[in-house]
Parts: sequence; C-alpha cells; structure tokens
Amino acid sequence: MSETVVVYELEQPVPARTPAAGPPAAERLPRRVHAAPAAPGRPGAAGPRTLCGKDTFAMAKAPRTPSGRPGEPWYPAGYASLVCPDCDAVMEI
Repeated sequence: MSETVVVYELEQPVPARTPAAGPPAAERLPRRVHAAPAAPGRPGAAGPRTLCGKDTFAMAKAPRTPSGRPGEPWYPAGYASLVCPDCDAVMEI
C-alpha cells in the first residue's frame, strides 16, 4: 500500500452561550480516527477521501503517520476506541 495518512474527523463545535464558554477557536476533539491515502505528489498530506470513502476536507491530520511495522497499530494508541472500523478493516489487508 502507498503512504497512508491518519486523519481525525472532528466533533462539531458547540455554540457558545456565554463568553465564559471559551474562545471561538477552542480545540475540537476527534470524533473518529480514519486512514487516507496520501495526496499524489504531497507526502504527508491526505488525499480527498478516507479508506472508508469519507471526504477529508474538514478533517485534521494527526500528528503521526503509521509506522508500517507488523503488529503496530496504524492509529494513535490513545484513540483506539475511536478508530473507524471500515478504515481499520482496509488497513489490515
């Protein structure tokens, strides 16, 4: 398989009810972790679709890339419960 990029599908921002709720650019947390092929000619940048077919436009690139070593997960260990099962199935092939 060609280079794979890990991307996060982010939670939708919650509208602030008061200024005390935090700045408008507050960090959005990952809702789901996906894998995407790298964009042609742009190593480290995600292509237009994840392995499960979702658009990567509004997704954030994870700070790491899969190691490619057998037995090591392709996703960040802290987000194991958020891994997209369809992307995971393709990565296991």
